[in-house]
Amino acid sequence: MRPSRRLIALVLGLAALTIVLMVVLREASGALFIVWGGLLAAAVLDLITSVSSRSLSLEADLPEHGFTGLTAPLTGTVSRASGALPARFEMRLTLDDGLTAPSEVILTPDAGATSVPFDVPIAMTRRGPRMLHTLGLRYISGMGLFEILPRWNVNLTLTVLPNIQPVLSGEIQAQLLPLMDGLKSTTLRGEGSEFHQLRDFTAGMDPRTIDWKRSARMNALVARETRAERNHQIMICVDHGHLMAQRVGALSKLDHAINAGLAMTWAGVLGGDNVGFYTFGARPGQMIAPRSGRTAFARIRAACAELDESLSETNHTLAMTHLHGALSRRSLVIIFSDFVDTTTAELLIENMAVMTRQHLVLYVAMRDRAIEDLARPDTLSMDAISRAISATHIRQERAQVLDRLRRLGVQCLDTDPESLTPDLVSRYIDIKLQGLI
Repeated sequence: MRPSRRLIALVLGLAALTIVLMVVLREASGALFIVWGGLLAAAVLDLITSVSSRSLSLEADLPEHGFTGLTAPLTGTVSRASGALPARFEMRLTLDDGLTAPSEVILTPDAGATSVPFDVPIAMTRRGPRMLHTLGLRYISGMGLFEILPRWNVNLTLTVLPNIQPVLSGEIQAQLLPLMDGLKSTTLRGEGSEFHQLRDFTAGMDPRTIDWKRSARMNALVARETRAERNHQIMICVDHGHLMAQRVGALSKLDHAINAGLAMTWAGVLGGDNVGFYTFGARPGQMIAPRSGRTAFARIRAACAELDESLSETNHTLAMTHLHGALSRRSLVIIFSDFVDTTTAELLIENMAVMTRQHLVLYVAMRDRAIEDLARPDTLSMDAISRAISATHIRQERAQVLDRLRRLGVQCLDTDPESLTPDLVSRYIDIKLQGLI
């Protein structure tokens, strides 16, 4: 409980009046005692007649798990054993870093109501176990002289996991329909290299699909049908150096990479491929050998949940050398990393050039919408123009690095974080259908 602005204003006003009267009219001291006594009596009466914080009870519930980038509902009820609730509450939450609540939550019970429910969305921006420590309320006393501040130690834990919403919703499975057995076979030449079946050649089919030896034996034109190969090896590599800690929207680049990497893992599992996982920063990190089936997804998901950003600069040479030595067969290597300019990207380019001699490398870069906005200012001023020139220079250097990687044979995916997951799965489907692995 604390005095309200109204009480503070009354006290200051009476104090000023007291000083003036004591200087001008010293005989008015008796009246001043009456005024101060009346204010004190009003304050005591206000406390007695107002809703006591001890008469309030709280029930709050928070889900055990949530996904980064989404919100979790904090639900509950504020109630009073007997009598009506105050007309208006303000709610304040004490949360760990990585959880954010609306800056102002207002509860307005119905007239005469003894309980009021609440549903507060808690935004999750960092992975790991996070806590809601306290929940506090603020309401005004009946005469407006005091602010009453009840508080409860709720200590609710919310474990924030990488976002696998596209996996649970079936979105990825729908994208992979052309690759899944029994749903749609891939028959066009160049969209698969694994033999599927023979069929009679008909008008309109590609003549290059004709199997001439079998056609000669059967004395009729026979065509070969192919489909996308399975059991390829995919290695998902995630950089967790300090550049990946940069926030792009609500999440860091590392969180965006992890979410897309898990979606890609699930896509690879559904596509019949073996999927592995590798982390790197200043030193090579954890490596999970490529495996098939849903157990691979579970292992990679557990590794992603514990992955944190590093404060050190990434050593691409050491990381790529270690990875290159660990891969014994041709693989699709998907690298989530970042660079600042062409100078810091030189080592990244050199090491990817070595990787492309044996493997198919897909480099995933995330655009920063803030840079795009700075390059196209809404207002013309010296500061805006200077920022636009710097942002344009950064964009040009970024384009130069990606162009060099493409000329070296590296597949590049440069997209916004919001569309990263569907774009990555679509690129994987294209690679499979074209038989590039």
